[in-house]
Amino acid sequence: MSENVSHRFERLPASPEERDVEGRPTRAEVLDYWEERFGVPRDVFADYTFWEKGAGKIWVSASDVPDGLAVESLGMTFLRTRQEHWKPTTNAAQRFGRHATENVVVLDAEESRAFVAGEDREVAWDGDWGYLIAAHAVERSETANRASGDEGPASHADDHETANRASDDVEPLGVGLYLHGELRSMIPKGRRRDL
Repeated sequence: MSENVSHRFERLPASPEERDVEGRPTRAEVLDYWEERFGVPRDVFADYTFWEKGAGKIWVSASDVPDGLAVESLGMTFLRTRQEHWKPTTNAAQRFGRHATENVVVLDAEESRAFVAGEDREVAWDGDWGYLIAAHAVERSETANRASGDEGPASHADDHETANRASDDVEPLGVGLYLHGELRSMIPKGRRRDL
């Protein structure tokens, strides 16, 4: 086995048989994680490549570039893997979370504002503990306004959805950690907003 080179992007191996760096996840394991944890179909990632730079920092790119490329960034950070529980990044949740059908907690307007501000809140959730995709219910007219560039009024969802699904009417906000009845916002400090 070779060693991980922390300053260089290395493509994830397709399978464990192709792994040449101990501890490096495979493309298959990353796809399994997203499918099993969030219900994101594997074909969503068909046109993407996965890379490790550093220990356990996985990046995703829509382009196929040569291995060992010496650049500062490639695509976007996607997943942290060299820890007990894998953690998707905020970018990944926002970009791919709309494909999720499992472990999506849909927040009402007040809970959404608190979440993007970085606040932890008690929420009613009857699904799995651990990392979830936190999302905001968006009214159809708001979705149309957003597409046309008009932000429109904020959504006022009547009640908290605990369904394990996402839809066109749900906009992913980021990653939350659900433990003991509390949803902890994992929005990075520099991206938190008071709305």
